[in-house]
Amino acid sequence: MRAGQIHAAIVLMSVLLFACASPPNSLFPPDPNGPSRTIYLVSHGWHAGIVLKRADIPAGIWPQHNDFPGAEYLEVGWGDKDYYMTPKPNLGITLKAGLLPTASVLHVVGFRGPVTRYFPASEVIHIDLSEAGFKRLCRYLESSYALDETGLSQPLGPSLYGDGQFYLSRETYHAFNTCNAWTAKALREAGCPITPATNLRIKTLMNNVAKFGTVIQTRP
Repeated sequence: MRAGQIHAAIVLMSVLLFACASPPNSLFPPDPNGPSRTIYLVSHGWHAGIVLKRADIPAGIWPQHNDFPGAEYLEVGWGDKDYYMTPKPNLGITLKAGLLPTASVLHVVGFRGPVTRYFPASEVIHIDLSEAGFKRLCRYLESSYALDETGLSQPLGPSLYGDGQFYLSRETYHAFNTCNAWTAKALREAGCPITPATNLRIKTLMNNVAKFGTVIQTRP
């Protein structure tokens, strides 16, 4: 592919990402007199995880959460399959993840107790969503799973930490759809005022989410 074609492809992808950037404004912020749901955004230094209370997940939505019956909270992350599932990725895996469209996975961890206690070394942002926005977030998470011929999502292997699993995602990882852009899309789906195309890096994502959420823990 020539340089001009690459530039045109980059511009087109950026336009498409920005075109989908406007959230449903009626969802956020939640009505102070109406029902709301709390979620958390946790920074791991290179990507972020979304934490939800398992008991808040509406019946019939995101059935994969039933894989963690003893969990109080679920943390969900997303990223390049080979990079995410390799404890110490080599240069080749890192370059492939950054330069080529690749397969992706969801990283889901169940835990109990306060979020700040489970992630003591992470920045944590508290976000209140409307009930409708929270439901849309759960549907977005459900839609990210790849399903087998029986309609199920099969675990690929144990999580990097805690009681969790990796699952194959139906989405493709690439330079304009990073783990942080995916997280921003999930928040936008819930109604949050955030633009995925400008949140490719973790620092940018956390700074922008702090504008409408509340930082309850900083990194030491």
